[in-house]
Amino acid sequence: MSDAEGATDDLRTRLHAMESKLRRIWSQRDSHNESAKRAADSRNSVHTQRSELGEIIQQKMDEQKSVRAQAKLHQARRDEIQKSIRELISRKKGRREGGPGKSVVIQLSETLGEIERIENRIMTDGALSLEKENSLLKKLRTLIAKRDELIPEVEQQNIISIDLSDMDESIQKLRAEADNEHNMMIEQNKLADDIWADIKPMLEERDFLRGEGDRLHSLFIEERGKADEAHSSGLVLLSKVNEIRDEMKTQHLEREALIRDHNKSVREALRGPDEDENLADSMTKSLFEGGSITFGGTGSASESNQNSNKSTTKRQTRRLGTSRGRKR
Repeated sequence: MSDAEGATDDLRTRLHAMESKLRRIWSQRDSHNESAKRAADSRNSVHTQRSELGEIIQQKMDEQKSVRAQAKLHQARRDEIQKSIRELISRKKGRREGGPGKSVVIQLSETLGEIERIENRIMTDGALSLEKENSLLKKLRTLIAKRDELIPEVEQQNIISIDLSDMDESIQKLRAEADNEHNMMIEQNKLADDIWADIKPMLEERDFLRGEGDRLHSLFIEERGKADEAHSSGLVLLSKVNEIRDEMKTQHLEREALIRDHNKSVREALRGPDEDENLADSMTKSLFEGGSITFGGTGSASESNQNSNKSTTKRQTRRLGTSRGRKR
């Protein structure tokens, strides 16, 4: 085996080994890319589930918020009614409480009573002076304005009106109404608690999905990193493989050129004079220029013909002499 063939076999062995390693690297890269794709698909699915669950949770929380607000409204009405009850009890005991902290129900009842008293006096008291009547009318307008402000507030809080002339009955009505508002508050709070009981496991599931999504995203990043690393390593090895392939191709072309040159030399060495195109061209040129051509010897053509004629004459003379001798 020649040195060139040995070098080629060595390159071929190295190339096969490197190609096998390159196939393993591409396989690893594809495997990591597939793992990254699965992780990404799972992550996206988890994110979708979490988003859908988040919408349900938000709806539930909005519902709970509305129920809590309703419970607070019933609580406010209960507290306002209880405040009215306390004021009525104090009034019944002879203690009058005033100021801005007075119950709106009491304020409205007092305002309505004062309006009724002034209207009756203006209509029935004939001894009123013009100045006093004008004063009462001014006060009446103020009370009417206050009444118009209190009525919407009482209606908004859905509080029953009371009659200050019958405090015991008013207190009983207010206590019944306060108990009703309290029960409704408890009912709404219980409903809100039930909604929260439904929300709590959803929140736990949402937190789990968030953690699972983060884990899958980390796995996706990790697998993509491994795939990129394998790809980079494969590109480096591929460059070396291509270098060996180019070197083998160059050696192959060199061997082919060497073989062609060798075969050409052999054919030229075995070629006869009649196959020599250069010789034929030279002879043709010589004839056109008036020269002579010698085939198979070193003399000219005329010398050859003369020698040939002399030999023929000698052979004929010998034959004649022999014939005459035989006759004798």
